[in-house]
Amino acid sequence: MLAQAISDVGTFRMPCVTKGATWSEARRLAFRSATPLGSVLVPLEKGIGSVLTSGVSARRDIPHYASSAMDGWAFSGDGPWTLTAPNSPLTPGQASVIATGGLVPAGTSGILRKESGLVSGDAPGTQQLTLKPDAGRGEALPGRHIRPAGEEASAGEVLIPAGTLLNPAHIALAAVAGHDQVRVQRKPVVAVVLTGSEVVTSGEPAPGQVRDTFGPQLGAVLTQLGAVPGGQRRIGDSYQEWLSALAVAPDGPRADVTVTTGGTGKSGTDHFRAAIEAMGGHLLLDGIAMKPGHPAVLGKLPDGRFVLGLPGNPLAAMMALLTLGEPLLAALGNRQLAVAGQLTSGADVEPDPGRTRLVPCIFSHGLAVPVAHTGPAMMRGLAQADGFMVVPAEGVQAGAPVPVMPLPWTTPPEARMSP
Repeated sequence: MLAQAISDVGTFRMPCVTKGATWSEARRLAFRSATPLGSVLVPLEKGIGSVLTSGVSARRDIPHYASSAMDGWAFSGDGPWTLTAPNSPLTPGQASVIATGGLVPAGTSGILRKESGLVSGDAPGTQQLTLKPDAGRGEALPGRHIRPAGEEASAGEVLIPAGTLLNPAHIALAAVAGHDQVRVQRKPVVAVVLTGSEVVTSGEPAPGQVRDTFGPQLGAVLTQLGAVPGGQRRIGDSYQEWLSALAVAPDGPRADVTVTTGGTGKSGTDHFRAAIEAMGGHLLLDGIAMKPGHPAVLGKLPDGRFVLGLPGNPLAAMMALLTLGEPLLAALGNRQLAVAGQLTSGADVEPDPGRTRLVPCIFSHGLAVPVAHTGPAMMRGLAQADGFMVVPAEGVQAGAPVPVMPLPWTTPPEARMSP
């Protein structure tokens, strides 16, 4: 399979690659590189969190029959009433026991609440129902406590319009409307290839080893970015392992995007570019003028899969994922490109000529305040942050406006801009 994947290049032509793009250019390029995936029918329970592409209409009146809004008795005409068998048609002067939601018998005038009625007599056919002396006014009026057919919706009425982000209440409404499935925008499936012979997945690493920071959290972050995790695969640092990992997707559904960690530098163990070329693919973007995360690479294989190469350092990788992965997944999921909000910088940030600085920060009373511990290999600062400042090459002074982006797991900054 690997040999076929490498040789099956055909007449594939390699487009030009963008090198050293600015942060904004990189985001736009990633967004414009992809077209939306199609829609898919899913069972109701699978629709939560997806965007509806075809409106949900009532298949018939809701409710489709007149029902009781109370526990009590269905009655016909004026009282007192003689009790008859439940669910039987009623004639004037008759009543029958009914539960909340029960089908209203033919001939019913209204529903008398259990709290408002009094039954006397023991023998079937001779029991009498009367109003209690303390029953509220109008308890025996025609139409009382009857929920008419079609009260909630009429047949054919649109209940949930296309474009709705489905929540559990929407799913319950679709079920009430008689649907077993909903048609939603398909989410991109993202497989992850974790690289590095020095990486350990549990315990305390020995000198020369590092603990895996990607495996435990990338699936959750990808889900927050609108993707469906498509499995993980761990490899070492050899070129052959890279080829195998890209040729054979991890277990799970076919991936639309493969995210790799590490291997995007220029050392002898960095094989991202060579592997993409050997697979017959091409690079769309090679490097971004930003810090951290500048070695990020975006490629595409002949089978249509995108391959996003993240740097090996944890913070750098997260900044690269939010710079390129977020817009790429938005495009595939038929969503808009997110734009930076704006807050007031709570500190001076020094210039960094020629590149954008991405500085993890907290949002507080309309300010973006940088956090400490934000080296490319550090995660402590990001764990405290609400988002990151997008600091231009000329830097920013305290009190000046600065673009900000929220982290996927935090409240968007626009919700915190007012003091």
